Amino acid sequence: MTKTSQQTQNAPRTLVIGGRGKTGRRVAEKLTALGRPVRIGSRSGEPAFDWNEPASWGPALEGVDRAYVTYYPDLSFPGAVEQIGAFARAAVAAGTRRLVLLSGRGEEAAQRSEDALKESGADWTVVRAAWFNQNFDESFFVGPVLAGEIALPTADAVEPFVDADDIADVVVAALTEDRHIGRTYELSGPRLLSFSDVAAELSKATGREIAYVPVSNEAYRAVLRENGLPEEFTDLFTLILDGRNAHVVGGVEEVLGRQPRDFAEFAREAAARGVWDA
Repeated sequence: MTKTSQQTQNAPRTLVIGGRGKTGRRVAEKLTALGRPVRIGSRSGEPAFDWNEPASWGPALEGVDRAYVTYYPDLSFPGAVEQIGAFARAAVAAGTRRLVLLSGRGEEAAQRSEDALKESGADWTVVRAAWFNQNFDESFFVGPVLAGEIALPTADAVEPFVDADDIADVVVAALTEDRHIGRTYELSGPRLLSFSDVAAELSKATGREIAYVPVSNEAYRAVLRENGLPEEFTDLFTLILDGRNAHVVGGVEEVLGRQPRDFAEFAREAAARGVWDA
């Protein structure tokens, strides 16, 4: 066995819950590149992990001493506090003491989940993130961008969109460096953008017109319902886009010592990959 392979074998194993999602996939890839073994926590993982099946948590935690905790659909949804608290207690009891939780900025309900995790006695770090850039190329808004119209109940709200790679870099630091234990970091991109600004940046990157169209909450609920998504996302938009998060924060620079990636750079790179080719 080579020295490198022995170091990898002896490195602590990390459970990445949501390891196939936007941030989890990147965290898993970055940890693997550092030679740190990873277990993917998902329904399709080995062993499977399911938030709604507590019996699956123990096998997923076996032999793991740290975990990146993401929760779907959102920490502010009913039942999240109880599940996060129960999971954190189970993790600490199983020897998984280092827990890094992905949370949202300005969400009081999410903060109750944060508190439930802290009360477990874990060595915790909380990472509160703004809206992801990658919502537009990997998730909810790919279809609307392809169609040339982003319809949302967000009026003229502004948001400091943050890149999933920046989030993942912060999470990896929190998982691997003791100086982040007991810290809460708020992450954003380098500037505020309205959804009209986002549409303009996407138009510039793709070379075709993409418009932002404000719609009512009721109309957006109908869209979510038609697509099988939780209607509560409408309430979440209303909550976190009421101005409470309309400022840039410095968590990325504080942890990583560099500026976060701008939305325009993200849009150019995503367009170059052809993700929005109509």
